Amino acid sequence: MDPAEKLREQLANGLARARLNQTQLAKIAKLGRTTVSEALSDSKPVPSRETVAALAGALRLPAQELLALQRAALENPHTTEPGPGRPIAEYDPHDLEVHPAGSRIRESVPSLGSGGTLPMPAYVAREHDRVLAAAMQDAMHGNSQIVVLVGSSSTGKTRACWEAVQGLRDQGWRLWHPFDPTRAQAALRDLYRVGPRTVVWLNEAQHYLGDPVLGEQIAAAIHGVLTDIERGPVVVLATLWPEYARSYTAPPTPGDLDKHSRTRELISGRTLSVPDSFDAQDLVAARALAEGGDELMADALTRVGSDARVAQDLAGAPELLNRYVNASPAARALLDAAMDSRRLGVSLHLPQQLLTDAALGYLSEIEYSHLSDDWAERAYDELSQPVHGKHAPLRRTVPRKERRPGTFSSGGVESFESAESYRLADFLEQYGRAKRQVHCPPSSFWEAGRAHLTIAQDINTLSLAARRRFRLQWADALRLRAAELGSAEALCDLTKERELARDFTGAEEFAHRALGVGSTEATRMLGGMRSAESRTQSIAFIQGNEAGSTPTKEGVENQADVRIGADELYRIAAEHGDTEVLGMLAKRLEAAGDSQGAEAFAQKAARHGSADAVLSLADARDKAGDWEMAQRLYRQAVDSGDLKALCPLASIVEKAGSGDDAEALAERAADTGTTDAMHYLAVIRVGAGDIEGAKRIAIKAARLGNTSALDAFTRSSAMAFPLGEMLSMAREVAEIGDTTCLRYVARAAADSGKFEMSEKILHEAALLGDFEAMQTLALRRFEAEGQKGAKEIFTQAANRGSAAALSVLSIIADKEGDQEEAEILALRAAEGGDARSLLLLALRRETASDLSAAKSIYQRAVDCNASDALSFWSAMEERNGNPKGAEDLARKAATKGDFSAVEKLALMRAEDGDLLGAEGLALEAAQQGKVKALQLLTEKADKVRDSEMSTRIYRLIADLGVDDGTFTEKLTVLWPRGLDPDGTPTLA
Repeated sequence: MDPAEKLREQLANGLARARLNQTQLAKIAKLGRTTVSEALSDSKPVPSRETVAALAGALRLPAQELLALQRAALENPHTTEPGPGRPIAEYDPHDLEVHPAGSRIRESVPSLGSGGTLPMPAYVAREHDRVLAAAMQDAMHGNSQIVVLVGSSSTGKTRACWEAVQGLRDQGWRLWHPFDPTRAQAALRDLYRVGPRTVVWLNEAQHYLGDPVLGEQIAAAIHGVLTDIERGPVVVLATLWPEYARSYTAPPTPGDLDKHSRTRELISGRTLSVPDSFDAQDLVAARALAEGGDELMADALTRVGSDARVAQDLAGAPELLNRYVNASPAARALLDAAMDSRRLGVSLHLPQQLLTDAALGYLSEIEYSHLSDDWAERAYDELSQPVHGKHAPLRRTVPRKERRPGTFSSGGVESFESAESYRLADFLEQYGRAKRQVHCPPSSFWEAGRAHLTIAQDINTLSLAARRRFRLQWADALRLRAAELGSAEALCDLTKERELARDFTGAEEFAHRALGVGSTEATRMLGGMRSAESRTQSIAFIQGNEAGSTPTKEGVENQADVRIGADELYRIAAEHGDTEVLGMLAKRLEAAGDSQGAEAFAQKAARHGSADAVLSLADARDKAGDWEMAQRLYRQAVDSGDLKALCPLASIVEKAGSGDDAEALAERAADTGTTDAMHYLAVIRVGAGDIEGAKRIAIKAARLGNTSALDAFTRSSAMAFPLGEMLSMAREVAEIGDTTCLRYVARAAADSGKFEMSEKILHEAALLGDFEAMQTLALRRFEAEGQKGAKEIFTQAANRGSAAALSVLSIIADKEGDQEEAEILALRAAEGGDARSLLLLALRRETASDLSAAKSIYQRAVDCNASDALSFWSAMEERNGNPKGAEDLARKAATKGDFSAVEKLALMRAEDGDLLGAEGLALEAAQQGKVKALQLLTEKADKVRDSEMSTRIYRLIADLGVDDGTFTEKLTVLWPRGLDPDGTPTLA
């Protein structure tokens, strides 16, 4: 018997002797039920030391003996075939794209080819690291995790991930970095093989989730890995720049295709911000490391200014920027072309010929006339020199061809792309996104893209970028080129354009070409055109009959041909595995009463990896009362891994009269993280009159974190529970941190005339931190005893650590005239996480014209990292005649991620009639996606008939590529043929 088997045998015997079930053991050991279940399961990884220690204590077993078995089990793992990746201990951090640090690398490591490891400075753990550490601890306890670190280039995101996994390394975890042949292809190919205790490393996650073809499939596959209990625990660590995170999580514009629905669902609520700068506490820790002998950190701190961008300095960003600013004209033109290529959507590896031809348009006439014959060679050589031994501004890459059967040379040597490519340094890429956002590239850029890009998607992406910038001629030229290269998206766009122009022949031609490159969307579009044609002919056919004409046999056959043509096209799309079409056909057949045909298409969708059609069909059968068929379909979905079906399955099993089976399914659903099924069961049992059964289920759900059913019990007088029993249930819920039910019972007691009991319950909830209960009780005390009674309640809560109570006490003290006490209380509240009272005090000081006191309070709020403090302070300076101070504060807020402060300032100036003063600020805000001020400026300029300003701002909107339909109509009126790249109206 191996150590793992011995460990589980002893735990199982201890559980039997204690006469406990797994749920009871989990509660005693203070562990999750899933953690306990996996610790006892032979098919799961060896439990962590913490889990073994907790179980040993709960079962009164010899802890040291069990921990020795746990260590032995980790040292002698089962010889099952591992999933992708290798042990974390085998990785060098730089293999995982952790930036080499500092400016002294060449002195420390003479040769990178000698097998030495580049040094790294000691690590300063910041607030995001604490959140990451908690997630890793949760993973060690058996719960799969995904964390997406969002921050600017070189802020330490990847290093933070590396530090976070060191605890997992000590537990024998593996790490997998999908990379070859491309990141997206590698991820989608092997995600299904990921096994327990694996870290999936998605650095620069835009290369995975943002892939235009595979991104959504990858997001769905990751979701499957994280929710599959049999494969957990798994940790997914990803990093993203803020602009990508905003793009992926933003809701789609109504009417537009939702390109990131699965990605948005995957990462929403799971992002973790990594700030650009070190705060005061972080700097203290960094200085301590420097004083302790860390030369790399000490070197970085000598250059860090007031912005405290320590991580960026360590990653060499300042020198990269210096190289860009001081580059020769030709080299800088190449970098500008590379920056524009990346920010407008061209893939990571930029063809040399693209950059060379594009760069010519970035040079002035004088610079162009001074070019030597070998200018390009010299410029590329200049930019290829590395910065302090790290990344070069523009480095040469030779991407490998995707390896497939038949792509090897006769000698068996792997073939390479013949054309050279270059990759722009990450920092310069992001710098270009921020600083060049208002620049529309010259004609040479668009022509080089059309001539030298060979990836259809890249050209189509450039076409969309040109259209957003109202460079319509180039948008059309690029889209046609993308269509020539087989871009399904471009061909479908051309189909829609021709159809809108009522050029149905041209539309069908482009749709057929899209169909030829495998576009199922084109098939649907053709089907839609055929259906529309069918409807048009049907109307004429019917109108002809109403007019008294006799329908001909030929007319009837034509009608049938058109209808059959549309259906046949939909079936072709279905044959190509278009699961959306398969689901649509299933719904159509179900609605037509063809249940057998509907199920056939739903099952086909399931075989192509989508259970949505099966679920939809199950829902339809459920509503139709065919519970037997619905139950079978729900079970099929669950068996195929779609655990969303557990909730409706539990509900239908309950309705069918199998209460015990329904509860088991609900508990299984709870193990996956959702307790909705238990709520549904409770509701069903209430409807059936089984109040006691409903209450038991509701309490079980509450203990697992879902108090919604118990809330309904304690709110509803229809349940007719005695107040004492309702209070008992509410206290059970309060034990897990939800005091809502206590408030409902207090209200029920008051409604019954038991005011003393009601106050005691409110007091109990208030002392547990329930601010609403606190307010209700304070109001009652105020009515009975005046201000003193109310203050007593808030004081009691404040003494127990309630920041909200401190905030209220601060306002009370201020109203009573004790400003010093008010500020002390407000500061305590802010330190506890509630800065509202500080901001309110500052506003009150401003109203009293005590600007000095208001500034002092705002500074305290800023020191406490209070959100909106800088924005409020900026607005105060603007209102009181200090525009320079207002701008400085707004920009300082922007460096902390609050771009609304700049927009607010622009709006204030525009409303006051200072349109020129507002224009520059509105541009800064628009570069961060906030266009409200620009829109107001155009309205103001139009109102005062300042056509010059209006035209200038609309051209700015075009250059920014603002993707907002509200501007399109005006741009079309101003420039019906669009703009040339230099901003002049296109004439022909």
